[in-house]
Amino acid sequence: MAGKKWEDLEKDCLVNIFTRAGTESLLYDIPLVCKSWYRASLDPSCWKIINFQEFVRQLPLVDEYLKSIINRSQGNATTVMLPTSCSDEVLRYLADECPALKALYLPSVMGNFHSFVLPEMISKWKNLELLKLGVPYSTSMEKKPKILEEISLHCKNFCHLEIDAGADIGREAASDIVTCLPNIKYLHIRNGRIDRKNLETIMQGCKELAHLDVRGSLWFESDDQLLKLASHITNFQYSMSNIAWMTQMVLTKFSKDSA
Repeated sequence: MAGKKWEDLEKDCLVNIFTRAGTESLLYDIPLVCKSWYRASLDPSCWKIINFQEFVRQLPLVDEYLKSIINRSQGNATTVMLPTSCSDEVLRYLADECPALKALYLPSVMGNFHSFVLPEMISKWKNLELLKLGVPYSTSMEKKPKILEEISLHCKNFCHLEIDAGADIGREAASDIVTCLPNIKYLHIRNGRIDRKNLETIMQGCKELAHLDVRGSLWFESDDQLLKLASHITNFQYSMSNIAWMTQMVLTKFSKDSA
């Protein structure tokens, strides 16, 4: 007797499997297998995680198309990773349609769209726990709209901030992190720029930090004093930026040659 066919599996079983599939597969592969798979792929439970950044195929960056994908979650999306050149209109739609959002990843490069409406949207995501800031936010931390202030006011469970490559964490940005997110547990500032004083400000002000990643962002060499200051951080990952390291090597060689 032949075994049960995949297309004959109950919908709940198929949905449980499809929740583990990627967004691209849910759009372009799974629905084409058979009618039962197509119907199961439309279940909102399959769309709690929407990752536009994983696509290998060219993703049509048309607002209505992106909104139609977001709408498949029927408000149940908890994690969304937005694509490059995501417009303000799509971001507003996401805020209105997905109030249960817990994690939002802005793309590394925002293309021609700047999405400066983000601070206005934060208040709609009461459950937000994680935010990854891409360009242009990460490269203008000192001049950014008050995103962190909005998070401190409206997102009581927020614990994880990632600031994309290129960020310059100066005095004001470091102060904002400490003032607005004193209980943050996970902070990533990779391949940007932060000096010792501002890093110490964050370490001293954020007592609940469990994970701090500043690899490629230090413009100075770490020492025992810095490591002692970071002793309360379970996972402290650090290294000098390549530019700073090369500059130091050149200056050291120049000093030896001049001696």
